[in-house]
Amino acid sequence: MVPSVRDFYDGLAADYHLIFPDWDASMARQAEALDGLVRARLGAGPHRVLDCSCGIGTQAIGLAAVGHGVIGSDLSPAAVTRAAAEAAARGIGLPVTVADMRTLPFRASAFDVVVCADNSLPHLLTPDDVRAALVGMRRVLRDDGLLVLSVRDYDEIRAGRPASAAPQVSTTGQGRVVTFQLWHWHEDGERYDLEHFQLLPDGDGWEVRVRRTTYWAQTRRQLTDAVREAGFADVSWHGPESSGFYQPVLTARRALL
Repeated sequence: MVPSVRDFYDGLAADYHLIFPDWDASMARQAEALDGLVRARLGAGPHRVLDCSCGIGTQAIGLAAVGHGVIGSDLSPAAVTRAAAEAAARGIGLPVTVADMRTLPFRASAFDVVVCADNSLPHLLTPDDVRAALVGMRRVLRDDGLLVLSVRDYDEIRAGRPASAAPQVSTTGQGRVVTFQLWHWHEDGERYDLEHFQLLPDGDGWEVRVRRTTYWAQTRRQLTDAVREAGFADVSWHGPESSGFYQPVLTARRALL
């Protein structure tokens, strides 16, 4: 049985930074890209930002570091605990809470921006769950507030249905760490089970850590339709070549209903 999403990220929280060659540098690059998208649509700010899938803080810490007022929430208690600790270690205030993105515990119109980055929304495997999350994000945004959502390039991925993702290598004081993924596609051609492997140096050998989860690889058209149906307008997609972010990014404005 595939573990829950919470189990997946609780188990990965201590090692998540190891998927990056330099986590701090990646935080800074991602914040610059996301901040650029926000500034282009809402002005310089600072803005009230909810990162509703904050994990260990990769986007939330970076956005707080460039001056935004950020709150982080995530399904994983282990991840949000680490996010708060990593922010504090860098002299950054980052309030965090444990929350399911389908039932966000914030008041209506509390934020200027909601960020849901790093391929988090595709953990939701049914149209009802995706709609619940997007409607909730709209609820906590102010009028004309901005949704910022990033996912893998599933238009390209679904065309080829790859069986794996390229390995990533980072270096620690103990040696190199290798991270790679195996993908097992469902018969529907849209959902896949992911096995996330990390090989950590262990004397003359390796310690192997494996975590498992499932994703729904929705195309840009599918996600655009879901976002519009949830009450958003001005939906736009931004590729890495234009945004500077490492995944395709969808932006949309909270429509007045």
